[in-house]
Amino acid sequence: MSGSLLIAGSIATDHLMSFGGKFADSLVADQLDKLSVSFLVNDLEIRRGGVGANISFGLGNLGLEPVLVGAVGEDFADYRSWLERHGVNCDHLRVSETLHTARFVCTTDTAMAQFASFYPGAMAEAREIEFGPIADKVGEPSFVLIAPDDPDAMKRHTEEARQRGYTFISDPSQQLAFGDGELIRELVDGAAYLFTNEYESHVLEQKTGWSAEEVLARVGTQVTTLGKDGVRIQRKGEDTIELPAAKNVDAVEPTGVGDAFRAGFLAALAWDCELEQAAEVGCVLAAYCVETVGPQEYSFTAEEFVARVRESYGDTAADQIAPNIKS
Repeated sequence: MSGSLLIAGSIATDHLMSFGGKFADSLVADQLDKLSVSFLVNDLEIRRGGVGANISFGLGNLGLEPVLVGAVGEDFADYRSWLERHGVNCDHLRVSETLHTARFVCTTDTAMAQFASFYPGAMAEAREIEFGPIADKVGEPSFVLIAPDDPDAMKRHTEEARQRGYTFISDPSQQLAFGDGELIRELVDGAAYLFTNEYESHVLEQKTGWSAEEVLARVGTQVTTLGKDGVRIQRKGEDTIELPAAKNVDAVEPTGVGDAFRAGFLAALAWDCELEQAAEVGCVLAAYCVETVGPQEYSFTAEEFVARVRESYGDTAADQIAPNIKS
């Protein structure tokens, strides 16, 4: 692919805390309608995040130059500098004059279960952004990724991508919990790629009323992440591809792992790799992410990345990917 990569999605600051027990031990199944619990956490990490920014960070670390599309507050200056130093084009962000950059607050227990809240802030203004003027400056996009963001922005971006004939990738993830069937159908139908995790795939089917086969008939390729079990890739009329997760992963904190997988997968697509290679790159980048606290705290050299691909997926996979890695 030779065009620009437009990554539309949330941009936020993550406030990450760890709880030393299991949430499940404090929950009573038949009393959830009266839920009122407090967890004493062990630490607090304030990290940069947001799905669009996380994916862009991963792409930048692999040597690409993604164009981040989203809305932020005037408090974004330090974050902007960080992203730009990691290869992300931030020239086309909308800066709100009245609202702060979004906040994500999340507590994770020892079983990797999470309780989280999200304040959208400036993200609500993402609906005012048009792809056309951005493409005029950076070039026709090879693809547009539409990740979780303000729901109206996601809908508008999807509609514009269709109207302009852009190849678009649907990544509704967190918004599946809040969106109704009509919105979700609008975001998914006609996508070249659909990203979900396994649980989200069932939520999508339930809310849209589509069967798994009907979902697959409406998208080019469905990519379903399976956590520690790897990834499943499906295309209508083609054999399913199932790939295990990377080997020897020392999991620390899961926030942003799915975003890292998407970044690796999309980087490989930009390199014109096959789907299995894309999944391999995605799984290895996800491994780096889960081994750190925060979705943008991992780092590696090109040699280290290729060695990890070799360890997990063999010499052929590593040799095919190696020429593209420029981190």
